[in-house]
Amino acid sequence: MTAHPPQTKIPATYMRGGTSKGVFFNLADLPERAQQPGPARDAMLLRVIGSPDPYQKHTDGMGGATSSTSKTVILSKSDKTGYDVDYLFGQVAIDKPFVDWSGNCGNLTAAVGAFAISNGLVDASRIPQNGIAVVRIWQVNIEKAIIAHVPITNGEVQETGDFELDGVTFPAAEVQIEFMDPADGDGALFPTGRLVDKLDVPGVGTFEATMINAGIPTIFVNAQDIGYTGTELQGDINENPDALATFEAIRAHGAVKMGLISDVGEAASRQHTPKVAMVAPPRDYKASSGKDVLGNEIDLLVRAMSMGKLHHAMMGTAAVAIGTAAAISGTLVNRAAGGGERDAVVFGHPSGTLRVGAEAKNVDDQWQVTKAVMSRSARVLMEGWVRIPQNSF
Repeated sequence: MTAHPPQTKIPATYMRGGTSKGVFFNLADLPERAQQPGPARDAMLLRVIGSPDPYQKHTDGMGGATSSTSKTVILSKSDKTGYDVDYLFGQVAIDKPFVDWSGNCGNLTAAVGAFAISNGLVDASRIPQNGIAVVRIWQVNIEKAIIAHVPITNGEVQETGDFELDGVTFPAAEVQIEFMDPADGDGALFPTGRLVDKLDVPGVGTFEATMINAGIPTIFVNAQDIGYTGTELQGDINENPDALATFEAIRAHGAVKMGLISDVGEAASRQHTPKVAMVAPPRDYKASSGKDVLGNEIDLLVRAMSMGKLHHAMMGTAAVAIGTAAAISGTLVNRAAGGGERDAVVFGHPSGTLRVGAEAKNVDDQWQVTKAVMSRSARVLMEGWVRIPQNSF
């Protein structure tokens, strides 16, 4: 009989952050061969999540078989001056043996500060006995600063509260997140140099698009231009293969125009970025929970795709892109919100609404964004060890 190696135990914490959840690790707790980027680390994370899974269920892993729940985070004490913790995010593909390191997860950012405090990654002198701890996060994937304002009670992270976030079932404590200088790369907020481009997508058509690098590279299109209203829920898109193919074609051709890939064929190996979102002026609709969202209580409608599917709420990084684009007069997002100058918008998504603020300014004909701000919540769901076969990485 062939001897099979036993499982190995790896300390881990299962956390919800915003409308996502993922498996969090302290870098120092990882097996030595997974402490460095590379095939061993990727294989370990794939096995933890339960990917690749041709059944798309993640039955044999910690993933939830959606883009919002097949996420991994590796944190470590930062040796970068002025920062407390380094935050590395890995988006694990569901049915492919692939971990995408090309972007951030804005939702899970809300849980980073809490994990960092609870696991001794933040200097004790920076944590009040009662009040708000300001955690300075260095986002490794995109090399950007994020500030998390984490509530503290009796020296410990306060997780429970009455802050309600659409897309999350139960209330929790509010965590305010500031994404500093969120333009991707070296500050090229609009990689084509234009607020609005004409995007030609064979088989779909030619239509306007705003392509922006803020929070995460995002392609915004008018819902009406591609046959939608902006009030769609997940089933309207995700159960329609033609619709999914249309959005993926838009994403691939937009990625080329943004300079993220050189050929549309490369898009398949870069699933996490860019994102595609459609915008529309406000109108009434019924959210996925059955709650009525009133058009007169929101500024615009947004529906966003993540990892090939319509997101059930809104990715935090895409919310940064929405807030940023809304603050710049002339973008499709700003137009959908009614135009003019604005420092915050409330937008409707499939699960309800979200408010995001941004500060934008024009310097020498170049748009710059100093920060984007939003509130999320986070809590520990489970902590202990994950177990995976020793020979799986």
